[in-house]
Amino acid sequence: MTISIDAPTETAAARESRVVLDPGHGEAFTEHMISMDWTEGEGWSAPEITPLRNLSIHPGMIGLHYGQVAFEGLKAHRRADGAMGVWRPGDHALRFQRSCRRLAMPELPAEAFVAAIDRLIDADEGSLSTDPSHSIYIRPMMFGTDTSLMLRPSRTYRFLLMAFVAGGFFGEDVESVEVLVSHEYSRAFPGGTGNVKVAGNYAPSFLAQREAEAAGCQQVVWLDALEGRYLEEMGGMNMFLVRGRGTDAEVVTPQLTGTLLPGITRDTMLTLARRLGYRTGEERISLEQWRAECAAGTITEVFACGTAAVVTPVGKVHDRDGDWTIGDGTPGEVTMALRKGLTDLHHGLADDPNGWLHSCARS
Repeated sequence: MTISIDAPTETAAARESRVVLDPGHGEAFTEHMISMDWTEGEGWSAPEITPLRNLSIHPGMIGLHYGQVAFEGLKAHRRADGAMGVWRPGDHALRFQRSCRRLAMPELPAEAFVAAIDRLIDADEGSLSTDPSHSIYIRPMMFGTDTSLMLRPSRTYRFLLMAFVAGGFFGEDVESVEVLVSHEYSRAFPGGTGNVKVAGNYAPSFLAQREAEAAGCQQVVWLDALEGRYLEEMGGMNMFLVRGRGTDAEVVTPQLTGTLLPGITRDTMLTLARRLGYRTGEERISLEQWRAECAAGTITEVFACGTAAVVTPVGKVHDRDGDWTIGDGTPGEVTMALRKGLTDLHHGLADDPNGWLHSCARS
């Protein structure tokens, strides 16, 4: 599929005038979006870049009623040399295809996915400051557009690509967060959609997240749905436990069971940890085991990771059977080493033997 996206050029001075200095997270949208439409007879239309604008949809649109909506989340960073780099867009393209397949939606070719990102970043990179803690968060999404309330897959679809300038998900400073173990609700079930990124996974988690916030926590820890015993993930991010200290530390994460998301950052952490000399593992870890190993000092650190969270230390766990502190409650040495390793890769400051940092093609 050949992709050609044209847009008016602008001067460097004009771009600099759009820099967002205090972005927060999720609301400092950039100025453009890209759209493509799909029909059964013709496939994908040519991509179009336009100013970011509201959509006009029929109230009977299938995607609105039946949740036929898939999305991704990835970031572009300003490298040390001033150029823009996007983190692992090819892997996000493949995961986006898996999500679309799961919802009986057409797959967008990976080439089209990456080319659209290149063009959007080329148009909107002027919104990004030189602050290394800031990035451009990219949101690709696809939804069914048929006007019908028949309970069936749509026969027409729209792909949209938009972005916002992002600061830290939990604020600009790297501080330990507190988490609440959810026993009343489950995030995903075997055979469901827990291992893909679809809109229907997220709204049901809001009530538990609200309860976590009421308890003074920043995130929810989800347990498996069948037994309510095993750690799965935290909100919209994967979780890792660190056993031991220093070069003898082991970095482990809950095993993929088909009910938790195979995060791109999760995969990066496993590879990066091995590269830094740590042992790694993927295990089924029970809540009781987590508590006992923290009490014994075996587990010394816990962190969350994801596109938005980057690498965020966890300092305290709130649970109905009693709360506990992880280590001394402050960010741990291994956590911070992995965070630095990841952010150095994001900004082109470290060797990238896997070729994860994609250099944006300029129009």
